[in-house]
Amino acid sequence: MLSGVRFIAAPLFVLLFSTVSIAAEGSGHGIDGSNLSLYWVIPFAGILLSIALFPLFAEDFWHHHFGKISAVWAFSLLIPMVITFGFNAALYEVLHAYLLEYFPFIILLLALFTVSGGVRIKGYLQGTPEVNTGLLLLGTILASWMGTTGAAMLLIRPMLRANAWREKKVHMVVFFIFLVANVGGSLTPLGDPPLFLGF
Repeated sequence: MLSGVRFIAAPLFVLLFSTVSIAAEGSGHGIDGSNLSLYWVIPFAGILLSIALFPLFAEDFWHHHFGKISAVWAFSLLIPMVITFGFNAALYEVLHAYLLEYFPFIILLLALFTVSGGVRIKGYLQGTPEVNTGLLLLGTILASWMGTTGAAMLLIRPMLRANAWREKKVHMVVFFIFLVANVGGSLTPLGDPPLFLGF
């Protein structure tokens, strides 16, 4: 079993570092986005609408076929890109997107999730409206300093424990998601991981 993992991992390791060097070698190989028409947005809008609407209107279909639907939207961008700009330009853009944008972003989220997920805040908070408002305010402020992921991971458990006695508590989680995990990151670039990475 272990030798099989090594057999697969070694070529992937070499491939990863060779593609990083290809993707980072220069900026002259990419596609000039200022010359693209609005038609190139259709696959992006399509995947967003699929993620938003399929679970609501065709839940079973989405849960069984979401990978295929995502692949259709990905290929609806990649195939015209290869036809229009050539294989090398399309490969460059795909490698650039994955290796220089997607993977660093996921690594940053993993780091914030790991660090904040290992911290446990103890206390005897009672889920009164004042305490809940204070937790939401604290989370919103912290999200701008430590990132939305970190603040959400740090404060969601105290919020849930403080309100465990309530019968109706879904609205607090919704407010928490909006304020701490989204809006709170807007005050500084540190609060929004893509801005933190320089996007």
